[in-house]
Amino acid sequence: MLKKFKGCLLGAAIGDALGMPNESTAPKLNKMKYGYRRPYKGHPNEDLKPGQYTDDTQLMILVATLIADGKYNEERYSSALHEIYDKGNLRFPDGTVSAVCEENVKKNIPRKGVKSTTSGCLPIAIPFGLTFPDINEGSERAVRACNVTHTHPAAHAAVSTFASLIYHTLHDTPDPIQKALEKAQDEDEVLGGKIRNALVLEKDGMDIETAVLKIGNDVSVFQTLPIAIFLIRRYFHPSDLLTVAAHAGGNTDTIGLICGAYLGAAQGIDALPSDLLDGLEDRQRIELLGQRLYSLYQHKLGQM
Repeated sequence: MLKKFKGCLLGAAIGDALGMPNESTAPKLNKMKYGYRRPYKGHPNEDLKPGQYTDDTQLMILVATLIADGKYNEERYSSALHEIYDKGNLRFPDGTVSAVCEENVKKNIPRKGVKSTTSGCLPIAIPFGLTFPDINEGSERAVRACNVTHTHPAAHAAVSTFASLIYHTLHDTPDPIQKALEKAQDEDEVLGGKIRNALVLEKDGMDIETAVLKIGNDVSVFQTLPIAIFLIRRYFHPSDLLTVAAHAGGNTDTIGLICGAYLGAAQGIDALPSDLLDGLEDRQRIELLGQRLYSLYQHKLGQM
């Protein structure tokens, strides 16, 4: 299972870095290129180099590190997030995260989230899905973390759904995608319906170009999570899944992160392409973080 912990975090970062140059662009499914690329000049990520990740992985690492250090609570997460943002170090941040940080800079304004459905909350689900032996506790903690930036019930449902997907994939539950669908349907009728529809389209054999048009690829959890789950169900080979996710257009960094996290949780670090591992920013740091979360998981498991 250690290889899956490492693979999940590394796969998420790889998927994010692959999607980074195509974030907010039109789909490029007919012009796909394998491997890391540099963003075009004028792109919001133009200062990033091939293999560097976006704010998605930054948030995943931030929360995972606090958890591994035994220092996580919502106040510390909020403070650390604001510090990164205030220093200008958050890379092309999610609009909701920016709004929260900007609003809270004002005097006498308490720190609070925004009623938003953007997908900037999804990356923080990963460490909770990994670390807690009880998925109900893990999902609950992930939702509380989500609430720091996103207070909309659909965002909470998406975070708990993603945490559930990671958990059941990690633990080899039969059909973890079905488990994630059931979680979404329990938490939010609209989100559950959109994920179900995406799975129906995949089962019917719809081509990926049409599926992206029908499901959508924007920053909303109502599109980002369903299209990622469509791709996870469709593509089994690691390079295929990661490459298609990176070229789906729109919210490619988060779509790639979701697909990569699933891939790593399902198949472990050994399934991740070696060249992508070698070219990934902070590869050693992220791998060590996976080791630390695994040790914490083992400790929690021993206390049950």
